[in-house]
Amino acid sequence: MPQRPSRPCVVTIAGSDSGGGAGVQADLKTFAAVGVHGTSVMTCVTAQNPEGVLGVQCMTAKMVRLQCQAVFEGFRPAALKTGMLYSVKLIEQVAECLDRVECPPLIVDPVMIATSGARLLNPRAIAALKDLILPKATLATPNLDEAKVLTDLEIRDPEGLRLAARRLRERYGCAALIKGGHLAGPEAVDVFWDGTEELLLSSPRVRGVSSHGTGCTYSAAIAGYLALGCGLSYAVQLGKAYITRAIGQSVRVDGQDVLEHLWAA
Repeated sequence: MPQRPSRPCVVTIAGSDSGGGAGVQADLKTFAAVGVHGTSVMTCVTAQNPEGVLGVQCMTAKMVRLQCQAVFEGFRPAALKTGMLYSVKLIEQVAECLDRVECPPLIVDPVMIATSGARLLNPRAIAALKDLILPKATLATPNLDEAKVLTDLEIRDPEGLRLAARRLRERYGCAALIKGGHLAGPEAVDVFWDGTEELLLSSPRVRGVSSHGTGCTYSAAIAGYLALGCGLSYAVQLGKAYITRAIGQSVRVDGQDVLEHLWAA
């Protein structure tokens, strides 16, 4: 019998998107596309499509703990990412779970507000995210609005991205990828800073395509590439290339723009 191939495992701790474009659904599609096995810990169920969020139902802290236990007892994840954590209780439970295991590289996508404007992080939970999760992170990947909350900086241009990346690194000790996709201009520019190396990541802006799920997909791709053994800065560069292609080759599904996760297939 021929030897079966093996592949690394990655876990996402995030919310479910019933529309399939963001959250755990986007993460698992991205993991599969880059060649890793995806596992999940569901924090919330959202009633959601690309046009809006109709409702949010949180998992209990006990259920989050049991999911973490099941994943870490059955697998040895080579990387981990967090997305929608929503509440103080859930953040405290996730932090406790991470303290119990030998935590692999952790990518924190500090999900606060959906593309549609719906709040996906309780305002009272912001301090818990800052105190309990970000100090454990290998990399944080905020967008402009999230970076403002985490750094107290208004970002209006690439130089603002650079300043925010440095402040985030100083405050929380993790590397920073500040995503500038919502800045005006012909290029979508992001800045990475890990305390030593800075990357200015730029790609031509794709016009006329909805950006639903891009943040989840970007951070999931980075986690996947880390699990495959890439260094952090290289994983970030590969993640940028992945999300750029996923947007550029997006497809239409019943009138909605959907990222093409399997562009390389």
